Amino acid sequence: MSRILIGDDDRELCALLSEYLRREGLQVEVVHDGEAVLTQLRDPALRPDLLILDVMLPGRSGLDTLRDLRAQHRLPVIMLSGRGEPVDRVVGLELGADDYLSKPCLPRELLARVRAQLRRHSAEGAGVLTAGVLRLMPAERRAYAGDQELNLTGAEFSLLLMLVQRAGEVIDKTSLTRVALGRELERFDRSIDVHVSRLRHKLTEASPNAPRIDSIRGAGYVLLANGAAQA
Repeated sequence: MSRILIGDDDRELCALLSEYLRREGLQVEVVHDGEAVLTQLRDPALRPDLLILDVMLPGRSGLDTLRDLRAQHRLPVIMLSGRGEPVDRVVGLELGADDYLSKPCLPRELLARVRAQLRRHSAEGAGVLTAGVLRLMPAERRAYAGDQELNLTGAEFSLLLMLVQRAGEVIDKTSLTRVALGRELERFDRSIDVHVSRLRHKLTEASPNAPRIDSIRGAGYVLLANGAAQA
């Protein structure tokens, strides 16, 4: 049974979401501040399979909590925000969130996002995939650029996996959103662009010979294993 941790100070919402998720066969625990979230993550016996984290938490904010936990943990994180500001979404994704929902959200939609992230995080592969100096081990969900391991979120790994599997092929944002985030591309949705930007930075930082991810205007993204220019 997958374990879900909800970090949100809205106790009424927590009760509603936790009850719904438990009825769907998930084990749910709830805490109400950022320090409590980080305390749970420090204990392997309490560590969840997925974290649902509110942006606005008392004391340590959700964004600060996300920044701290990403230094140590790769578990999927879905951010919630009552403000629904586009800047919150972008900042959350840049800090390593895998997905983002505005509050109030439908429990059914949250469940769909949770299941999609759990599927991607537990996806298994037959063996090692390579693209130039890049090596991906899907069964372990680990990636290396040369000898340097990449510290990727679940969404970033799923996105990179799809790009490597179809290296040299332009993949549209709709397909990338379905695979990496487990949902449909929304209007004015820049989530994939933010994830790609973070991937580019991590690849470049890990190795000067790492494959390049090019943006093809109006079409999508393509991974170039040999670094050749895209026509």
